[in-house]
Amino acid sequence: MPVGTAVRLAAAWGVVVLFLTVGRGWLADPIATPTAIACFVLLFATILYAAFGVVKEADHLAHALGEPYGTLILTLSIVSIEVILIAAVLLGPGETATIARDSIFAVMMIILNLVMGLCLVVGGLRYGEQEYNSQGAIAYLSMIVLLAGVALALPNVLSPGNGGFLPVQAVGVAVLTIALYAAFLAMQMRGYRRFFVQPEFGSLSIPVSVPVERGEPDGVDAPKIALDMRAIVLRSIILIALILPIVLLAHDMAILIDMGVQRAGAPLAVGGVLIAIIVFTPESITAVKAALANEMQRAINLCLGAFVSTVGLTVPAVLTIGLLTGKTVTLGLGGLDLVLLAITLAISALTFLGHRTSPVQGLVHLALFAIYGLLLFVP
Repeated sequence: MPVGTAVRLAAAWGVVVLFLTVGRGWLADPIATPTAIACFVLLFATILYAAFGVVKEADHLAHALGEPYGTLILTLSIVSIEVILIAAVLLGPGETATIARDSIFAVMMIILNLVMGLCLVVGGLRYGEQEYNSQGAIAYLSMIVLLAGVALALPNVLSPGNGGFLPVQAVGVAVLTIALYAAFLAMQMRGYRRFFVQPEFGSLSIPVSVPVERGEPDGVDAPKIALDMRAIVLRSIILIALILPIVLLAHDMAILIDMGVQRAGAPLAVGGVLIAIIVFTPESITAVKAALANEMQRAINLCLGAFVSTVGLTVPAVLTIGLLTGKTVTLGLGGLDLVLLAITLAISALTFLGHRTSPVQGLVHLALFAIYGLLLFVP
């Protein structure tokens, strides 16, 4: 095991032990503001440090397994962390009915506008127009339009003023969402894997489906180098060992986020933004690095795939928690956010109409994120 990885594991688990022992006294009511700030900074730094380790291990697995498997491992790992944090806040003592909605919407604005905009701009500045597989991008966008529309817009029509689902509706939406997401993953990893692979440089044509031997997915060449299974198993164990501290620290982090938003008098949506920042900063950096390496398809897989996974996993999870605990779960967005949702979906669809990226579209995405940031604090 590399020294850096060992240090990361030791630091993360050391903070876990600290908060499971003496930290319980620090977080006992009433929590002094200086103590709360110090605990928040320590937890924030630890969770972010561990999340960067998760990304690093997933990145190694990505290179070993190839696309889209590696990106899927990274995305599912990160989104699992988000679901854990949202569940911890939702089960907390504060008014947290909207935390899932706020987190999902914040992820959407950060990933689809800020990060995707940065990828388009920095990639364009270095390489000009970059090629990608439009069939994969369109598949992602179709999932995003459906899942985001059902989760964030439909509740306002079904339950005006409440923004939630009836119990029977919640069960149906949760089951259908997870079933659709599972089917999408199955097709992405098997028969339609070619949609999510970087096209050959200089070719605008979509790779032709050509069956290969030994049951490999059509249109994808068999691996040229045998996989090092021992290394893959070790990386997988380390990845799980880095996710577990985040799980164990999520409850304490949830307490501090809820308390901080209340004491600062900040909008409740800020809690969701903080969760999105904590969870998706490492993956966002990975996406920008992919664009700088002229791997635009991987950047698209990371950004669009991250939001598909966010809705596909978070919505069923929070609806299930609401049904089992009786907690109110509000998913429907307010009028202002619905407008930003519609604009984001429209711009994203226009961005990926062709086969090459446009830096101009990147600037449009960044401008929309700036508007979102402004209206978050000055609605």
